[in-house]
Amino acid sequence: MKTICICGGGSLGHVMAAVLGSHNDVKINILTGHPEAWSDSVCATDPDGKKYIAELSKASSNPSDVIPESDIILFCLPGYLIRETLLKIRPYAQGKPVGSVVSSTGFFQNAEDILGPNAPLFGFQRVPFIARVCDYGKTADLLGYKKSLFMALENIEDSFINLWSAWLRTPVRKLDNKWEAILSNSNPLLHTSRLYSLWKNHETEIYANPILFYEQWNDASSELYVAMDREFQQLCKRYEAHIPDVLTYYESNNPQELTRKLSSIAAFKGIPAPMRKTDGGYMPDFTSRYFTEDFPYGLQLIKDLAHINKLSTPIIDKVLEWGNRMI
Repeated sequence: MKTICICGGGSLGHVMAAVLGSHNDVKINILTGHPEAWSDSVCATDPDGKKYIAELSKASSNPSDVIPESDIILFCLPGYLIRETLLKIRPYAQGKPVGSVVSSTGFFQNAEDILGPNAPLFGFQRVPFIARVCDYGKTADLLGYKKSLFMALENIEDSFINLWSAWLRTPVRKLDNKWEAILSNSNPLLHTSRLYSLWKNHETEIYANPILFYEQWNDASSELYVAMDREFQQLCKRYEAHIPDVLTYYESNNPQELTRKLSSIAAFKGIPAPMRKTDGGYMPDFTSRYFTEDFPYGLQLIKDLAHINKLSTPIIDKVLEWGNRMI
């Protein structure tokens, strides 16, 4: 029996808790700022109606309640909470594997700094699931699976991967190095290119209807995504990180095919662009995690590493400057 502590109560926290805890050999603890809102169990439902149900062992906002008795600690947290949470769990986490479902917002760098260079760490290259909370602390939707998953390990035996393959019911493969998890052309480029294309000239416009983030994806967004990825691939070469370019990953030959691909992915259906209701319609929501996570943490990390390596990234710089200004 393994006890996994999920740190974070967002969409991924809900779904990871349900999927992992649906196994008889796994117990789930939750470290969250709102433990009172969590039920005794959590359920995630996939697009085919399959339900994953986990009985929760304990939910608490105090690390001393849930970390000491846990064997593995999994962060399902936005970038701005990673360092703060590592500092809180440090007294209780020594020697325990600590990992993150998102590795592109500084997890490895902060964890090594706070827990030490010999700390057992792991991180996914891309999030295992697309998820959405339905009833906080109780139910969530698992909107889409990945065919395979990739994980970076530091100071952990390779056999650790096998546990996750079984628990997630998906093949998990070990990455060659941590940089293949740290560097990501997923959300840090995917989200930011789309947001810039949508609202680079935004001032005070009000939209009659909300915009669908993927289903209404356009060629301008694809062209920018591909251009940013070309700059990103320079950085991958410096760190010997073998990360497929976006056209290869999405099985597309050009930006136009990429548009058709992204706008037709079933798991992306119905996902709205970050907007808020206002008098007369909708406006961009610059407080959304699409902005507060992917610009100052995801894209900023890429820019900082490019600067350290004296790489020119004018397109990434332009998009980053705009996003930080909007925030």
